[in-house]
Amino acid sequence: MSGIKGKVVAITGASSGIGEATALLLAARGARLVLGARRSERLAELVARIEKAGGTAVRIRTDVTRREDLRALVALAGESFGRLDVLVGNAGVGAISPLDDLRVEEWDRMVDVNVKGVLHGIGAALPVFRAQGTGHFITTASTAAFRIVPAMAVYAGTKFAVRALCEGLRQEAGDSVRVTTVSPGATATDFADASTNSQVRAEIAKMRDTIAIPPDAIAQAIAFAIEQPAEVDVNEIVVRPTAQS
Repeated sequence: MSGIKGKVVAITGASSGIGEATALLLAARGARLVLGARRSERLAELVARIEKAGGTAVRIRTDVTRREDLRALVALAGESFGRLDVLVGNAGVGAISPLDDLRVEEWDRMVDVNVKGVLHGIGAALPVFRAQGTGHFITTASTAAFRIVPAMAVYAGTKFAVRALCEGLRQEAGDSVRVTTVSPGATATDFADASTNSQVRAEIAKMRDTIAIPPDAIAQAIAFAIEQPAEVDVNEIVVRPTAQS
């Protein structure tokens, strides 16, 4: 099944930023959505917006660090729509700081969300995709998965891991499961807010306010991957501002 209309798409990290923009775009193109995020109130507001515009969406509170939450998200797709066509693994956290800060709990959090969260999504959706004989994983990585800069060592490490996991999954997927990694550059989201180092947070916010592209640019890339014919697997997409080095 090619195109977007009628497809059942689950999205993690759907309550804001790239996840929210993706949900709105796909709903407008006729996808049936299963939205997950930790912020239940934001999810409820998003579902209401989609339904008011004539779209279809359901929601469930989802913390990707909890395997059972991902299983529940996937199960909700089956209960609501009878299948799951696409899992957009968008949840992520970027608590950026120099290694000398020794913010070990933040390192752990990034590993739990950015790496284990992706694995939990694969673990929940892959058996469903195998049983259906079709499915599509789309995972948000980062340009940090290609280029390491000071203060981003741990974050970049998690995103390098995401690319490795998705490439391994692609090679094992066979001819029935598609695998796409989308790597955004500077994007106008609340990414900077996760950093507890005030200097780093200010630098990221300045870059965002100066050159960042809108979340819809990433949503468009995700939609492009989904709408390709079933035999076409768009594996990696990098989307950054033209001004970003």
